Amino acid sequence: MLADHPLLAVTTAVILLLAMILWLRWQAFVALLLSSLIFAVLVGMPLDAIPATVVNGMGKTLGAVATLVGLGAIFGAMLERSGGARALAKWMIGITGPKAAPWALMVAGFLISIPVFLDVALVILCPLLIALGRSQKKPAYWFGLPLLAGLAVSHSFVPPTPGPVAVAELFGVSLGPVILMGTVCGLPGAILAGPIFGRWIVPKLNLPVPDAVAEDESMAFDRGMAWITLALILAPILLILAGSAADLQWGKENRGGLHAALAFAGHPVIALLLTTLAAMAVLAFREKAGKDELQELATAALGPAGIIILVTGAGGVFKEVLVESGAGKAMAAGLMERFSLGPVVLAWFLSTVIRVSQGSATVAMVAAAGLMAPIVESADLSPMKLGLLVAAIAAGASTASHVNDSGFWMISRYLQVPEKQMLKSWTVAETIISLVGLGMALLLWPLVK
Repeated sequence: MLADHPLLAVTTAVILLLAMILWLRWQAFVALLLSSLIFAVLVGMPLDAIPATVVNGMGKTLGAVATLVGLGAIFGAMLERSGGARALAKWMIGITGPKAAPWALMVAGFLISIPVFLDVALVILCPLLIALGRSQKKPAYWFGLPLLAGLAVSHSFVPPTPGPVAVAELFGVSLGPVILMGTVCGLPGAILAGPIFGRWIVPKLNLPVPDAVAEDESMAFDRGMAWITLALILAPILLILAGSAADLQWGKENRGGLHAALAFAGHPVIALLLTTLAAMAVLAFREKAGKDELQELATAALGPAGIIILVTGAGGVFKEVLVESGAGKAMAAGLMERFSLGPVVLAWFLSTVIRVSQGSATVAMVAAAGLMAPIVESADLSPMKLGLLVAAIAAGASTASHVNDSGFWMISRYLQVPEKQMLKSWTVAETIISLVGLGMALLLWPLVK
């Protein structure tokens, strides 16, 4: 029993978690759940109380997360089928011109990955990158690295993507501050890691210029679909921010009239539901998709979402064990005192260690948030500071993508970048995003209330 040594108990549980994922190759959901049970036993929780703690932790976490992740997956599938993501990217390149395309693609990537998962967005836009490379006599990676930097930042920093949604739920903070702080902390890293770093590193990699173009790689674009896609992506974010602003202006008590309407439409579930229905309507009326096709798309999208939901719930179980056993507060106090780390650095450090060890950004964010939850509950932090902590965890979960990350291999395969060059470019770019995000969170911490 390690009831008197909570930090050692947590360390043991995390080592077991990583061993199950890395060496035993267990699914992250099972590994998180089992490590939570082992931790509960190590800290001396009564055996008959552990099952109820598991159920409570799963239920508390998934109340909003399951709905948001499911709706987000369907929303992304509708945009993918409609061709909206590619239309938006082509439209932005048309505005800036091919020479400034890396900047346009970075912004497009940031917007597209809000509703569309990073790997899906890469598959959709890869033909466009190849076409650009051939027309400009440059490697596709010249345009791909800025796009990927934008995709990676919004994937980790900005709801309604699963990672920040899960962390926000575990911290008990609304999504408005998380969107605002995630954007402020994440975008500078995307700029530095994408167009700026990419301009320097890609010419040094000696990558080939694409020599073949598929039929669908035309630079022509559907301007109307681009506008519709931009509006659909921004709509839930603006609704959530409007609802949060209304609560800040008038308080959460005695809502009525305009305040009540904004609070209703700005609730993340309502905002994303309305936007998903709008995306389905666009696909049905503009692209002539039938009822059966819409149903098939929605059903297929929920498959990957289910895995993310279960992993998030298991992270909630870990948090619940920490809180209910009392070990979390003792561990938090020990970490803060022993290592003299502020909450921002501690959140980033925990997320970084888990990310580098096992590869998945979402698992790193959920596990780090579970470890940080006792600190959050005892610190009585404002929503904006909680938003900065979510951004710090997102930054840590962006650190040093390498060979244990499935995204690393997808990028390498689709853009034809050998492993050595990937480590010199993509791994470094992700680390730049991480360090800049941490720096922004530290800079803003004393300034926000």
